[in-house]
Amino acid sequence: MSRTNIIALLIFGAILGYFLSFGPESTRKLKAGVYQFIAPFLTGGSGLQKQITSVRTGLKSLEQLERENAALQVENRELRATNQGLRDVEHEVNRLRHALNYRERSVFKLIAAEIVTRDSSTWWRTVTINRGKRDGIETDMPVATDVGLIGKVSTVSDSISVVLLVSDENCKVAASVEGSREQGIVSGERVIAGLNPLLNLNFLSKQADLKPGQKVYTSGVGGVFPSGLLIGVVKTFRVRELDGQAQLTPAVDLSHLEDVFVVTGRK
Repeated sequence: MSRTNIIALLIFGAILGYFLSFGPESTRKLKAGVYQFIAPFLTGGSGLQKQITSVRTGLKSLEQLERENAALQVENRELRATNQGLRDVEHEVNRLRHALNYRERSVFKLIAAEIVTRDSSTWWRTVTINRGKRDGIETDMPVATDVGLIGKVSTVSDSISVVLLVSDENCKVAASVEGSREQGIVSGERVIAGLNPLLNLNFLSKQADLKPGQKVYTSGVGGVFPSGLLIGVVKTFRVRELDGQAQLTPAVDLSHLEDVFVVTGRK
């Protein structure tokens, strides 16, 4: 055994002998001192354990909140989808009710139709409707909405028809201007990509001096379009070498067409 070990053993034995020489009262005091010394460490350990337990409880609550949040998000998406569906149904009901009311109060005999196809390459020229010969549709019958004229039937088959829009330069409509004796011919003009179409009212007198906002209606001249259908509203007027010309904003938003009516005559 080394010298160092012998010395350590002697010191330990001396300390042990010293403690054994204490009486019961001294021993209790010694234990109390030891416990007082290590109490902060025990308390700290207990607090640490409580903190760990609290963190674990918090983590469980966080996971629960995440699950509840995910469930609420799913429910929210379902409610939004349901709400959108209800709005679509409401829009459809209002649209059909509006169309029915217009047909009942109109001075014209009308056949209701829907737009079934619309080619992007001929967007401002033609639309196809779901009515044809077996519904009583014939070529050159006017087509309108409750707002105003959109064109005339150009081609008819048994169950569908093609409508030539007023925005097409080949669609000619005899017209008159409200509040004046001016009459002319409305036709479409070539549309620049990305712009809504305008209509031209030609063959006006140079003295016409039309003002923005004046309404232009079908005059009934020529027999194709009955009088009284709104075509558009004056935007600008200019004097040309031989006549006056007005540019019109179409009465109907031709970019959004759903329900239309084929005019078969007057009531």
